[in-house]
Amino acid sequence: MPKLLESCERHFGSSDLYSVLGVRKTAGEAEVRRGYHKTSLKVHPDRVAEEDKEEATLKFQVLGKVYSVLSDKEQRALYDEQGIVDDESDTISQDRNWEEYWRLLFKKITVEDIKAYEEKYKGSEEERADIIQAYLDFEGDMDNIMESVILAGVDDEPRMKDIIQKAIKKKEVPAYDTFVKESKRKRDQRKKRAHEEAAEAEEMKREIGLGDGEDDLKALIQKRRQDREKEVDSFMAQLEAKYCNNTKKGGKKSTAPKKGKK
Repeated sequence: MPKLLESCERHFGSSDLYSVLGVRKTAGEAEVRRGYHKTSLKVHPDRVAEEDKEEATLKFQVLGKVYSVLSDKEQRALYDEQGIVDDESDTISQDRNWEEYWRLLFKKITVEDIKAYEEKYKGSEEERADIIQAYLDFEGDMDNIMESVILAGVDDEPRMKDIIQKAIKKKEVPAYDTFVKESKRKRDQRKKRAHEEAAEAEEMKREIGLGDGEDDLKALIQKRRQDREKEVDSFMAQLEAKYCNNTKKGGKKSTAPKKGKK
């Protein structure tokens, strides 16, 4: 059986685990999880043509192992310090069903789930912790912060900025120039993108007659995939990763991005 680093090189063109997930070497738990979800959406066996399923399955399995290493403190420390992985460890060698593992991490949800969670989440201490963590992860870049915090829309930006500014004032976080000195042009461009995406989503719903039923989000994603194949990866990451129910630990959440920008 090929070693994990060899499999990464073969299937992803790099033996660097962080490059495979598209995240920084300094990435925290949340960013590693987001990278795994975004990359796995690209190769998920259910989302490729029949002739590509075998290769996609192998890639999907490799990604699961990469994530299991980088999400395990001891395994990650070994890799960071020595550039190796313990292929004999239970983390990698156990006969795991990676599809079931992925489903446990990224549970399928409905539109109703999203609405219920949004009501509970927005304005909560959990949301505040996520905003502050995203601010630290992306060193004040509001583009990535807005894309990282789940359920964050253009109308939430002033409130989110206020949370960050208060944290800076209390010296809970550093005052990154990227945040403090952000240009008006960049803010305007972000708002424009958000409005364009919202209008596009609404237009698509009208075109295919979607309402708010249980399968509507899935149908919208499938329709988008059929019509705009070239943009499927970013769209899937935006709609699916953004709305995943995540396991919380110690008041922090492994957030999923709207898009895969880093």
